[in-house]
Amino acid sequence: MNRLSNDDRAKILHLLCEGMSIRAITRLTGASKNTVAKLLIDAGKACAAYHDAYVRDVKAARVQVDEIWSFTYAKQKNVADAKAAPANAGDTWTWTAIDADSKMILSYLVGGRDAEYAMWFMDDLASRVANRVQLTSDGHRAYLEAVEGAFGCDVDYAQLVKLYGSEGGKGSEVRYSPAECTGIRKRRVEGNPDEAHVSTSYVERQNLTMRMHMRRFTRLTNAFSKKVENHAHAVALHMMYYNFVRIHKTLRVTPAMAAGVTDRLWEIADIAKLVEQAEAKPGKRGPYKKQGQISN
Repeated sequence: MNRLSNDDRAKILHLLCEGMSIRAITRLTGASKNTVAKLLIDAGKACAAYHDAYVRDVKAARVQVDEIWSFTYAKQKNVADAKAAPANAGDTWTWTAIDADSKMILSYLVGGRDAEYAMWFMDDLASRVANRVQLTSDGHRAYLEAVEGAFGCDVDYAQLVKLYGSEGGKGSEVRYSPAECTGIRKRRVEGNPDEAHVSTSYVERQNLTMRMHMRRFTRLTNAFSKKVENHAHAVALHMMYYNFVRIHKTLRVTPAMAAGVTDRLWEIADIAKLVEQAEAKPGKRGPYKKQGQISN
């Protein structure tokens, strides 16, 4: 059985992290589509496990959260008419929390945009910060109960609500442009947040970075995810690359170095090594598991 070398894996992972599609990578490297897809899955699992284990007790002062839209298999309005649509087809939201100072992604979650996902997301974020933080979100109502359940009174929380107006026109430039923001309203929800730092600018800029570096987030293309599991693996790989490998232009170090999570600059080969180490771990022996039963 042919197996990719660590250098070949690093090259493919680097191309994935820089926004190249799987089919384009197969044309450039000669690797099969199934090989690239399997490497993405293995890398996503390894990166998610590393993030879960080591991005802990982060000393952050200001945290911004947001959700970014994409879709899996088909847009939500077309799912009913789609052939053989999987169970999770339709709108897919990626929740992100960024440290405004170090620019590190502290927590992320792929799924729906309802209150249940908001609670999971906030619970995870609360478990990763080491101190009281000032938290800013948009006006999404699901955050209100989720933040209270995760942080209680131990947070300075405010919402930044944007007010939008119509563009007034019917051309294609209006169709593909966002509505005009006519104003903002800052609303204190819990604690004593500093109004000067009530902002979602950094997390919204991170949304652009995600669309630039993950091909399946690009709008108006056929590069969308066909399976939500692969979508989540791609997000996990991107977050690892962004946090540990990619040097932030302003900070001149990686976000993980700025946040004190690591003391060295990672290379893409280090992510490939995570995949290799995960493969080397012996599997757990135990009783036969019925179909559909999942072990942690």
